[in-house]
Amino acid sequence: MRVDVAVRECAALGEGPTWDASNRRLIWVDILASRIHTYEPANGRRTVMGTGQHVGAAKPRARGGLVVNLRDGIGLYDTDGAFTWLLRDPLPGRRGNDAAVAPDGALWAGTMRDDEAPGGGSLSRVTPDGTVTEVFGGVAVSNGTGWSPDGTLMYYIDSPTRRIDVCRMSGEHIVDRRAFATVEPGAGFPDGLTVDAAGCVWVALWDGGQVRRYTPDGRLDRTLALPVRRPTACAFGGPGLRDLYVTTARTGLGRHPHPLSGSLLVVPDAGEGTAPPAFRG
Repeated sequence: MRVDVAVRECAALGEGPTWDASNRRLIWVDILASRIHTYEPANGRRTVMGTGQHVGAAKPRARGGLVVNLRDGIGLYDTDGAFTWLLRDPLPGRRGNDAAVAPDGALWAGTMRDDEAPGGGSLSRVTPDGTVTEVFGGVAVSNGTGWSPDGTLMYYIDSPTRRIDVCRMSGEHIVDRRAFATVEPGAGFPDGLTVDAAGCVWVALWDGGQVRRYTPDGRLDRTLALPVRRPTACAFGGPGLRDLYVTTARTGLGRHPHPLSGSLLVVPDAGEGTAPPAFRG
């Protein structure tokens, strides 16, 4: 499949692509540069906004604006740019990482330690009123989170385990968790993920230079080779949600990374995604 450059950028740690259906744009972040990027494929328009601290994820809100998973907690941006804290819980050496909005409109937000220490992170469910329930503790690098099209399954990645897990859901609660697929040593680490309309799971492999698609039964059936070593996450967007956008990183690659490291890539007509829900807060 053809891989194009959607946005040529030198992001240190590009992450968290999300299609904002209401505004027909892609939202993504540069965690280490503390920036939120937007990109409109129809006209090429871009925006870049600083957050003042590391930002692990930015997702659309149902009322407009963004919910953000920051170093010190969960914040809200209104459409006019005004900022408020929904939940502020700073802990030295810890920051927010990947996050996703569940079908019920709650935010599932991950954390990790800056040194990636095992057990230093978590995954929590945050409701629109700011109520927090820890879902998984003892996590090292909380990453990809996504739901099957019918909302009965949740997929989750703690990257150093090399495992993609699948969890059976009963409403907002997890009733079963098991390994869905494992990435073999030498192929990179599973990072961000998205689930397509057929229930297949697409996973970006950090240090693997590729995106993999797994069928609903956990079978690897497609591999997309990329020109960069560190893809971080992927999401469908654009007309019909058929284009696969991939964020990438250049951090830790030395003085001469691939010229496209840190850019936003796109694989046209890669499949068919589903519209992600917006945070109801």
